[in-house]
Amino acid sequence: MSTSSTITDDTTAIREVPQRIIAAWAKNDGDAFAKAFTEDAIMILPDGVFATSREGIRAFMGMAYSGPLKGTRVAGKPVSAKFLGAEAAVLVTQGGVLTGDETEVSPERAVRATWVLAKQDGEWLITSYQNTPVGS
Repeated sequence: MSTSSTITDDTTAIREVPQRIIAAWAKNDGDAFAKAFTEDAIMILPDGVFATSREGIRAFMGMAYSGPLKGTRVAGKPVSAKFLGAEAAVLVTQGGVLTGDETEVSPERAVRATWVLAKQDGEWLITSYQNTPVGS
């Protein structure tokens, strides 16, 4: 495979990582959500969440899906993608949480997120994730 083909394939692959999160969230599945992360991942959210490790992320999301996030969905789309090397990339997305029958993220729940991705055993995984409100 040529370098150009590899870059194209990896660009497609990193842009698909958020789709794994969207699918897991639609099922309110903390296990599937956590599988998108590396074992030593970090997740930081604006409400004070600082989850470390895949297991910590799994536990937090399992609790959240049983409580305040129960029945919600999430939407997002890549805004930019940048490779830091052959096995590291940064993806920026914009999206947020959907409730009820919403089809678009409301302005008060809109976020921009930074995803630091690592390629491990041929699979792109999230090693660090942080989001922040888009603002008013």
